[in-house]
Amino acid sequence: MKKRIAWLLCAAMAVSSLTACGGGSSDTAVTTAAGAQTEDTKAADTTAAAQAEGEDTYAALGDFTMTVGHAQPEGNPRFVSMEKFAADVAERTNGHVTVEVYGNGQLGTEKEMLEQVVAGTVQGMRGGQFDFSPRLLMFTLPFLAQNRAQVTALLNSDLAKKVCAEAESETGTVIIGLCDAGGYRQFSNSKRPITKPEDLKGLKMRTNGMNTIDKTFMALGATTTTIPYSDLYMGLKTGVADGQENPWVNVDGMKFYEVQKYFTEVNYQFHPDPFYINAAWWNSLPAEYQQIIKECSDEMCAYNDQLIDENQEASKQVVIDAGCEVYEPTAEELKAFQDAVAVVYEQCVAEGILTAEELKEMQDIVANTK
Repeated sequence: MKKRIAWLLCAAMAVSSLTACGGGSSDTAVTTAAGAQTEDTKAADTTAAAQAEGEDTYAALGDFTMTVGHAQPEGNPRFVSMEKFAADVAERTNGHVTVEVYGNGQLGTEKEMLEQVVAGTVQGMRGGQFDFSPRLLMFTLPFLAQNRAQVTALLNSDLAKKVCAEAESETGTVIIGLCDAGGYRQFSNSKRPITKPEDLKGLKMRTNGMNTIDKTFMALGATTTTIPYSDLYMGLKTGVADGQENPWVNVDGMKFYEVQKYFTEVNYQFHPDPFYINAAWWNSLPAEYQQIIKECSDEMCAYNDQLIDENQEASKQVVIDAGCEVYEPTAEELKAFQDAVAVVYEQCVAEGILTAEELKEMQDIVANTK
């Protein structure tokens, strides 16, 4: 682990910080420690001088433990970037803030983990769980963005900041980061190739219960069934669901290619990956610690997204090497999928997930970002 953390810290030096929202299983928590960083140049100079004299500048601020859960297995970008976050926070607070990370669903399903954050029994969680902040669903509209630059622009927009800020008053949580949850999402099933919208008719597709995913599949003629992420492999294996949708890195990490035969690289949707923190715990932190944790969260999201981009093709190749069929639709075929799900936009505006003005704002961001 020490070697791994050291590697993560070296890699992190090459990653630029992005601002979001205002900026294998493991049986034990990931905990790391070392260094310090402050808010501005003057404070940084003071800290450096104090460190040179062997002074612990954060000792007077007290010690805090931050328990964080997520659903992804070891090796997934979320898992790896959370380890980096834990190491960075401990380093920059001289070990006075300890981050204990429980991955692979050790603390429960994503919904259960978010409920624990709201209740204050754990301090944080990362994951695409929007039940308590449904307006985040606006960023999951099908075929909203076409590339990484557009995704980043949307997640760092003033609109994203506004939606994240709403979470504290509505849920008692603070969203301190908005990463990408895994890259563009693909269709798969065990019955037949999907080359056009009509091919989905009659298929039972697993979803996590997310409003926009269910609407997308219903618009395409499929039925849906909700299965927790941790149970999805077995659900596919036993035929509870015919198919599913996930990014390549998730398909690879969870080995869904072992229980699915046909994949379509449709790139239909990306998901925000909010980093929820219990608001009462967050507000109990000294401002210096809040600043450090927020900076580390920004760097974590940048690193997470970099890892996704670096691993997409390799994960796709794992699926191909496993003997699965991967279909890549033509531009004309993709247009047929896009036209078929256009109704989802109208439905989400009608339900109040977003306004017509907010939809135009997002579309303008995409149009102005190449």
